[in-house]
Amino acid sequence: MDMPSNASYLKATQVPAPVPLLNGAQVLVRTLESAGVRQVFGYPGGAIMPVYDALVDAGLKHILCRHEQGCALAADGYARVSGEVGVCMATSGPGATNLLTGIANAYMDSVPLLAITGQVPTAVMGTDAFQEVDIFGMSMPVVKHSFIVRDINTLQDTVLQALEIAASGRPGPVLLDLPKDVATAECHFRNAVVSMHTAPSEQYGLSDLQRAATALRDARRPLAYIGGGTVISRSHDAVRAFVNHHQLPVVSTLRALGMIPTDYPGFLGMIGMHGSKPANHAAQECDLLLCIGARFDDRVTGKLDSFAPKARVIHIDIDPAEISKLREADVSLPGEIAPALRFLTDQAPLEIDHWKKHCTALLDASQFDYNYPGEDIFAPGLLRKISQRFAESSNGKAIISCDVGQHQMWVAQHCLLTAPEHHLSSAGLGTMGYGLPAAIGAQFATPDAPVIVVSGDGSIMMNIQELCTLKRYGLPVKIVLLDNSCLGLVRQWQQLFFEERFSEVDLSDNPDFAVVARSFGIAAKSIERAAEIDEGIAFLESTDGPCLLHVKIDPRANVWPLVPPGQSNEAMIEGCELEDQS
Repeated sequence: MDMPSNASYLKATQVPAPVPLLNGAQVLVRTLESAGVRQVFGYPGGAIMPVYDALVDAGLKHILCRHEQGCALAADGYARVSGEVGVCMATSGPGATNLLTGIANAYMDSVPLLAITGQVPTAVMGTDAFQEVDIFGMSMPVVKHSFIVRDINTLQDTVLQALEIAASGRPGPVLLDLPKDVATAECHFRNAVVSMHTAPSEQYGLSDLQRAATALRDARRPLAYIGGGTVISRSHDAVRAFVNHHQLPVVSTLRALGMIPTDYPGFLGMIGMHGSKPANHAAQECDLLLCIGARFDDRVTGKLDSFAPKARVIHIDIDPAEISKLREADVSLPGEIAPALRFLTDQAPLEIDHWKKHCTALLDASQFDYNYPGEDIFAPGLLRKISQRFAESSNGKAIISCDVGQHQMWVAQHCLLTAPEHHLSSAGLGTMGYGLPAAIGAQFATPDAPVIVVSGDGSIMMNIQELCTLKRYGLPVKIVLLDNSCLGLVRQWQQLFFEERFSEVDLSDNPDFAVVARSFGIAAKSIERAAEIDEGIAFLESTDGPCLLHVKIDPRANVWPLVPPGQSNEAMIEGCELEDQS
């Protein structure tokens, strides 16, 4: 995974005006400003209060979310869309611990994030002081790096270093814990910051590239398997040029959807547990797998030792630790993605017509039928239609932010996506409640783009308080809430793998979500029949400001296809909807 080209924070060094003496909170805020940070998502409290005092006179735009988890997830969405480091902050104790899920989410998906937490004064650290937790220790498994600033004179450099670490190499979250006495201590603020650089990543050489070119040339059934690293590194042009030059069939992870537009003839779809039949079958049949910024995740491979059994592997990734971690690579290319792909693009086009025709036949044999019988709303068809309408009206700029569950898989399978930044999804951690705050961050990053949340009746309740944030800032986010009155994906697994012993998945006592939305000052409409779909989409399109479309769907609807846990991708169940048992 590559470092975004616009992410070198330690080179931006000029402050608006010389200030001889500042307290720690002011140093923090001024340093963020000097590094180009524009938005901060946060929630105030005792230990972080000096920083909030410094914000009063600052140029930073602070976004008040209504829960610290919402702050972290909004910063995550902002980072994914903007390509910049997302910044969130909270006070000590529960404020800090509430950030942890969002920090872990960013860690799993390699999102550049700076989480700033207030801390009790250094003199009482370790004494179980009021609202004291060891957030440094608690966060260690889910951060790229952590800092506790104990000396005011190191704060400026530490902030810049934290931003640089978050954005460089394989990006990820960095924690900066700021004790209250350090925030109130004073020091001189430097107008010029010495440029600092992290150590260069391991890099492949010309001989490695030549070996990759030879393996590619010798292949008869090559397949490109693209992952989140292509998105994080902003390698769009290089990936698309490489794929187009060789006319390669392509499969994608959830995180990379949109890197290859869904209308590209060789795009076979998402691979893995809820992937497409063509994608999974092509992976099982290929003789060369070009793993580009992906990591052989268990949701992709199914039973690992039976995944792509006939294939040699070329693995390109910025993180050397990912190469051969799960699947031995025949050719290892640790380093930046784009230069490697440009080298391979310079080679003669591949002669793989027979393989391309075979993959096209797989696609043609697996076309999805959106003509759903009956009067109920068919979620895949609804989402397909919404994505088409908003893509057309926005010239492909619409952003879809997903929560986690069946609706997340339906979006991945059926929505039209033209760029990976237009599809926000909690891929690694699977965080329910991600969709709404991530959409808030995305809307701040791209004020002119339509942003659509696709959520479920389980997920929306996890961070429903952020409807207040939509209203406060007048963000025109559109929410499509699929309500099946149950935890749909858990229910589906209990049906298929636990002998229909349904346990704690019934959400039939849900509130009326349209009424709830209106109580927050958000326009809302409910639909439950297929004949109402056009009216519902028109409501989304015509409503100024935020709105919620509440969509009732059949609680027995399942996501297909599905690879059973622990089995080979060849064992995928194509399935059918549950028969009416009433």
